[in-house]
Amino acid sequence: MSTGLHTALDDALARVAAVPRLLVALDFDGVLAPLVDDPSASRPLPASADAVRRLAAHDATSVVMLSGRGRDDLAAVSGFGPPVGLVGSHGAEYDDELAALLGRGGLLTEEQARRRTALLDGLRALVEDTPGARLETKPAGGAVHVRGMDPAAGGALLERVRGEWARDGVDATAGKDVLDLAVVETTKGSAVDTLRSALAADAVLFAGDDVTDETAFRVLRDGDVGVKVGDGATAAGFRVAGPQEFAAVLQRLAALRD
Repeated sequence: MSTGLHTALDDALARVAAVPRLLVALDFDGVLAPLVDDPSASRPLPASADAVRRLAAHDATSVVMLSGRGRDDLAAVSGFGPPVGLVGSHGAEYDDELAALLGRGGLLTEEQARRRTALLDGLRALVEDTPGARLETKPAGGAVHVRGMDPAAGGALLERVRGEWARDGVDATAGKDVLDLAVVETTKGSAVDTLRSALAADAVLFAGDDVTDETAFRVLRDGDVGVKVGDGATAAGFRVAGPQEFAAVLQRLAALRD
């Protein structure tokens, strides 16, 4: 039966679908949901949401959203909750179930909390002086969004934000029209490694669309599957054109895993 997928990718999906324990880790924006100017309006494509829930219902399959969004924001726009895991802020925030599994307590120390307050005050002042920019507050810091702005003006703002705040214990992560700043250092790659170990996964499928996802692609091992969604240089082994095409990947994996 034709799947509409490239033969090599279909073969790779069949391989990971056959392992005893599978971890499916997915970025959200640009992967399950098309990119939109208003991040609060982002929603997963119905076919992707259906496949995520089918996979998460499988006893030996763990499905985790791994996003740059704050965890609560990710829950609101995705509509997902247990048994789908939620990891926000590039791996800094784990939902209650995953945090308990990992033995994690509070997110920030007192010093980090003070640093976060100063960071958000500074970012708020910069954003308020720049029409079209938006500040997203997160438990570990904040993100400055410039999607929809004039590219030159948006780029200039992000450079100013980086120059003034990416220092003194503040970690900066650049994405598409966004600069994420956090008072804890995390990457999606370290989150994938942590989840693989905690969940005893025999293989991982990870999909992402942004430069921040490359840290996760680079920690994948032989037998894993990395899928880049959209354009751009990547360490992923496979690529699809966009969220619609990735929905077909998830549907195929769900069918193979059933």
